[in-house]
Amino acid sequence: MTRYRVYAAMALIAGFFLTYFVWATQANPESTYRFKLGLDLAGGTELIYKADMSQTPAGERSDALSALQGVIERRVNLFGVAEPLVQTQQASALSGTTDNRLIVELPGVTNIQAAVAALGETPTLDFRLAQTLTTGTTSEVTGFVATGLDGRYLESASLGFGSGVTAGLSAPQVILNFNSEGAKLFEKITSENVGEMLAIFLDGQPISTPVIQEAIPGGQATISGNFTAPEARDLVRNLNFGALPVPISLESSSAVGPTLGAAAISAGVWAGVIGFIIVALFMILWYRFPGVIAALALVEYLAFMLAVIKIIPVTLTASGIAGLIISVGMAVDANVLIFERTKEELRGGKGPREAAHIGFSRAWPAIRDGHLTMIISGVVLFWLGTSIVQGFALVFVLGVLASFISAVTLSRIFMLAIVPEQSEGPWRFLMGSGGRNS
Repeated sequence: MTRYRVYAAMALIAGFFLTYFVWATQANPESTYRFKLGLDLAGGTELIYKADMSQTPAGERSDALSALQGVIERRVNLFGVAEPLVQTQQASALSGTTDNRLIVELPGVTNIQAAVAALGETPTLDFRLAQTLTTGTTSEVTGFVATGLDGRYLESASLGFGSGVTAGLSAPQVILNFNSEGAKLFEKITSENVGEMLAIFLDGQPISTPVIQEAIPGGQATISGNFTAPEARDLVRNLNFGALPVPISLESSSAVGPTLGAAAISAGVWAGVIGFIIVALFMILWYRFPGVIAALALVEYLAFMLAVIKIIPVTLTASGIAGLIISVGMAVDANVLIFERTKEELRGGKGPREAAHIGFSRAWPAIRDGHLTMIISGVVLFWLGTSIVQGFALVFVLGVLASFISAVTLSRIFMLAIVPEQSEGPWRFLMGSGGRNS
């Protein structure tokens, strides 16, 4: 019993610190561990774009969609939107979707027009072998030959200054950095086409027409020419934030006001508090002392779950709060199984400690199987669901996992730390349930 009392004391201390962590980080407006609220709770704008994959080979569409997500994330972050969320939805027969989509959530931005303007135009970037055709006083880039090198392979572009001198100043240069796959492709193109023009096209229009001077290994290239500093800065900006691997078009948009978000938070919190109180009272009134243990384990379970949500961090949505509330029911369900098995052992003449030991052992297979099926369901929902369903599924799965700790570990430790060997005196009543004393 002493060993279990030490464990119980450690669990209570840990629960206290977790509770304090949740409270203190939420009370501090500057804390990095405050709850991250989703669009439906914080208010903001959701933009859904359709990605045109008609010109992208089937085997490359997943990579192209990931590259598209990365470019849009960089662009959104450039404009300083707090906690933006950029997700992709790939066409799949399993999920019943036929289009590849990009979902952009901008918390705090409630003006849809401003949100669309913040993202701006979404042109595509690619590199083509070309020539300059001069007719009279005009020149035109012609002979387009696709190389397969496009925006998905470009990691970044930066402004530099070379050794050349223009008007007494170092000449501006644009430095390109490709990813590992792009570096190999770029080296192949430059080694096979020395002396040729490798034009950079943005949305079908040439924005730079550098000539390949030599084979370029390593994935870094320098574009030099008669740039002015503003022209070079514009080119860097277009390469970094204006280049998309595939064209996209705005499919739908919606805005959530902060007032509606605040109402959803209030409703969710009150639902959770009321539900917890009702469940705790039922457990205490029906199961008596084991019910008190279950309520204490639930408090620690909630403190643990809220701390995990803050630390990961998990973006909380209204559906996520619903998932948390439902997972509390799963934790209680496990306690009910344990206590019912314990009651059966008590009625068979076992002492409280022995009955508790056997009750936990007998309830374990049912608890294990029930939680496993819930986890499988949650994973499938997260895999195939939309962003709203995913918020529910993620919190629900975390809650189900945490309920193992609450029901199987914490409840067992607290029970075995207190209950005596024999059911004597008040323990006969405390270990009973409902209208029975044993």
